[in-house]
Amino acid sequence: MADYLFGVDIGGTTVKMGLFTMEGELKDKWEIVTRKDGGGELILPDIAESIRQKMAEKSIEREQVKGIGMGVPGPVRDDGTVIKCANLGWGVFNAAEKMSELMEGMLVKVGNDANMAALGEYWQGGGKQYSSMVMVTLGTGVGGGIIINGKMLAGTNGAGGEIGHITVDFDETDVCGCGKRGCLEQFASATGIVRITRKALAESSKPSKLREIELTAKDIFDVAKDGDELALEMVETLGQKLGYALSIVADTVDPEAFVIGGGVSRAGSILTETIGKYYREYVFHACRDTVFELATLGNDAGIYGGAAAVTTK
Repeated sequence: MADYLFGVDIGGTTVKMGLFTMEGELKDKWEIVTRKDGGGELILPDIAESIRQKMAEKSIEREQVKGIGMGVPGPVRDDGTVIKCANLGWGVFNAAEKMSELMEGMLVKVGNDANMAALGEYWQGGGKQYSSMVMVTLGTGVGGGIIINGKMLAGTNGAGGEIGHITVDFDETDVCGCGKRGCLEQFASATGIVRITRKALAESSKPSKLREIELTAKDIFDVAKDGDELALEMVETLGQKLGYALSIVADTVDPEAFVIGGGVSRAGSILTETIGKYYREYVFHACRDTVFELATLGNDAGIYGGAAAVTTK
């Protein structure tokens, strides 16, 4: 009978790892440097060696481990084939098979990192009480993960949940990192709200405390909470764009809840209430009562999701 799971969240700078019980208790977590030399060929061997060292440290036998789940920053097919991870130097290859070989045939599941974060929140976080939920990650970009009746909706090419690239402004002239214009990510990410605020400050003479500080997403929300008119307008813009995008998602998959995570989510109720207001304005009436929750696992969501992936069929 297996006792343990390993969850792995591969980032461009560090690889986060966690040792879990089968019940979802995090027993230990640690990080290693992501070595991207040689097209990222060292990343999986480094992870395998680190897990073996942890097993030795904890006196864990091979038979006690159910498997390893890994999140990677890129699209992944159901069979574990990675479809290019530019910031790791990876091309197209089956990461699940390669990792399993390095771990003497151990079960390995691989998925997109945003999807894994969603699975983590579903398993042990803000979405734990729901059978269907959509995770929305508001960080440097906007990511997402869709879970319907306990099943991750990854899509044909592993691009399911890329809500950050729903077009929400057809008149936008700035180009998104994906190459399109008018993406949700350009308005609702941490960098996005700073971008639109700088534009608003340049185009308006309206007095604002934002003119006196070095702008971050946190600054904008903090100043908005103090009643600053221009800052409140920026929060409304973010809420309107995100509420609209999530109404499209809800009209398609009809989740019980949206779980909002990422650094921007620390703004709290001013964020969820503003999103919810616009969401209910745009969404089909049958989906109007969808709940908005805040994520609870923080930066550990990815490792929780990796572990959870091993327990799902």
